[in-house]
Amino acid sequence: MPNFCAAPNCRRKSTQLEHIGFFRFPRDPERCRRWVENCGRKDLWEKTPDQLNKYYRLCSTHFEAPYVSNRSAYRIILRDDAIPTIFEHTAQFNDPQNRHQTKELSEELEHLKLKKIDVSDSLKGKEKKECNEINIQSIIKEEEFYDVEPVLLSQEEKEEKEYLRSLFEILTVMGKQNIPLEGHEAETPDGIFTPGNFQALLDLQINAGDEVLRKRFEMTAVNMDYCSKVEQKQMLQVCESCIREEILREIRDSRFFSVVAGEEIDVAGEEHLPLFIRFVDKSNDLKEEFIEFFPCRADAETLAVQLHMTITEKWGLNMEYCRGQAYVSSSRMAAKMKTVAARLLEKHPQATLTSCCSCALNIFLAKSVPVSGVTFLLEIMEQISMFFNQSPQLQAEMDKILSLYFQNHEEEGRERKTPFCCQWIERHDAFEIMVDLLEALVTCLDGITNSISGLWSNPVKTQANVLSTVLTEFESVISLVVLKNALSFTVDFGKNLQGKMWDVFFAANNLKAILTSLNEVLENIEIYHDFWFEEATNLAVEMGILVKLPRRCWRNQPDVMNTNLLAKGYYKEELSIPVVKHIIQELKDIFSENHLKALKCLSFVPSVMGQVKFNTCEESNADLYTNDLPNPDMLSAELNCWRIKWKLRGKDVKLPSTICDTLHLPDIQFFPNMYTLLKILCILPVIKVESDKFETGRSRLRAYLKDTPKEHRSNSLALLNVNYDANHDLDLMVNTYLKMFPEKIQL
Repeated sequence: MPNFCAAPNCRRKSTQLEHIGFFRFPRDPERCRRWVENCGRKDLWEKTPDQLNKYYRLCSTHFEAPYVSNRSAYRIILRDDAIPTIFEHTAQFNDPQNRHQTKELSEELEHLKLKKIDVSDSLKGKEKKECNEINIQSIIKEEEFYDVEPVLLSQEEKEEKEYLRSLFEILTVMGKQNIPLEGHEAETPDGIFTPGNFQALLDLQINAGDEVLRKRFEMTAVNMDYCSKVEQKQMLQVCESCIREEILREIRDSRFFSVVAGEEIDVAGEEHLPLFIRFVDKSNDLKEEFIEFFPCRADAETLAVQLHMTITEKWGLNMEYCRGQAYVSSSRMAAKMKTVAARLLEKHPQATLTSCCSCALNIFLAKSVPVSGVTFLLEIMEQISMFFNQSPQLQAEMDKILSLYFQNHEEEGRERKTPFCCQWIERHDAFEIMVDLLEALVTCLDGITNSISGLWSNPVKTQANVLSTVLTEFESVISLVVLKNALSFTVDFGKNLQGKMWDVFFAANNLKAILTSLNEVLENIEIYHDFWFEEATNLAVEMGILVKLPRRCWRNQPDVMNTNLLAKGYYKEELSIPVVKHIIQELKDIFSENHLKALKCLSFVPSVMGQVKFNTCEESNADLYTNDLPNPDMLSAELNCWRIKWKLRGKDVKLPSTICDTLHLPDIQFFPNMYTLLKILCILPVIKVESDKFETGRSRLRAYLKDTPKEHRSNSLALLNVNYDANHDLDLMVNTYLKMFPEKIQL
């Protein structure tokens, strides 16, 4: 089908002119607006950038020569900063102001292109697959913004593209429905051919009347693969990159962003970190989108370089606009991720390290404690949660035991039942709950282990026995009690950080008091440890648990392993002191000066201003983001107007309670500095996503991991599944694939 030029009075079309290119309107709203303005067609004003990009073209005669280049006889390329200025109806578009704006845009884009990371030595061993992914991303950008269709396609070439389009359609369906490629073995031991999921869907599509596929495979033997596994993986890689680029384009338009790494997971036998990007979209809604699984097998220094390379080179994001970073990891990965965060901060000081709103602060602090007893306890708590969540019958059994233990205190029993049946190990008071329910929990596990009713299978009984055994070790009991008491100082602090804006602002101003209390505990650790050890001992005695040293110490002290005095001193030096020291240091690292200044900037949120009676809005805290503001010299005057606006509001005007509510105000654009500041504060990982509908990335990924066995997990299929509602441009996928593998079609 020929391309026609959309310019008025221009009758050029692609079938008549061999040396003129036809370029899609850009999807970027600002550039698209300027194209439409210069084009001079009023009917195009009502079209969206996506509609213009899909259906309208301008030929190369409307662009100045420096913006157009011929790479080959078949391809004419348009620079990504090109603005059409040559039209019959207008010299007005060639005025100096427009040229100046075009020059500024050109310089900015060139700066982004030329910015490189000095990591060449660290990337010598980088796998070829990663390089190919970077190439795919660059091809996608070229296809979306510069690409021109070949002048003419033969019938065979058209059929080839239609065939590939059908294949990509099937792959996207598999991704959306979470169907793994390898559904069956290609050949059974008896020699009977069994098609995999991909080929089974191909057959289904052919039987449904897809003529392109039918013509392609009607002469192919039924006991052969229609499409090789190598081709399937190549196409799946292209699908993944196209979907990722769709998300990244929105992030780039937003400008500022934060990076969040989730807890490591097993993907096809290898540990990966799920990576998320937080940003405020064009509708001023806060989003946290899943981008990919990132391999984390390398050492900390290499991992930092690879992560930086992934963000800047593969994703094409500018780290100069990164304003926050956070990670949630197990105790094994905590030290490594702390190093990664420190290296990113060295390069980009404004990428503030914060806690993550998706993880309770106390759980995060406990996971990073470098004490083996604590690490082991956390693993056991996770196993217990998974054990009781695997069936409603097990939860009902635990409810029955809790009813017996709290039969004289029904209200307290209800309070403890509810969190236990939910994700209690993710709560701020998880260790307090665990101490209160420890005896009931062991009783329930022992009852399942010794049951003769036939209700429980042997694997369930075995697992219950193992969990009961490790819980009745004194090291587990004392570790649990020490964590409960040491982290009691930060329970309310952590809750406030995930609460309303006023609570977060209050928490930022309350950290000093918490650190003072913890330092007092450390200075008087002898006294505090006596109380903690006594509490653990009393609990152990009630449950019939022997007070002793950990099993690993028996070989060193075989004769005195049961003496309370030795155990008391050991756990003070090896448990209580390291735990308290770690909590203090971790709080100082996470809540740095920049982090606290950022949280104190929440005083600009109207509801917080109202709480402090409009008496103070610490302008000095905003100097952290001075270079990000559009008019920093006007900040003081603008802030004064902002304060007066809300102080003198009408009685029927309610103060916006969140940052997102404030960003949605119709007149927020009249306060450009305040608008920019609030956007940056909103993307800090410590700020909670206000609405579940905008936190789809994390919840969908959680569902994907739950429903998908480890061996079937795939980065590509996960991205397609989690982002099933993204724009799946099949034509873009086909063109990208053909550019990556030109041997697939003869042009």
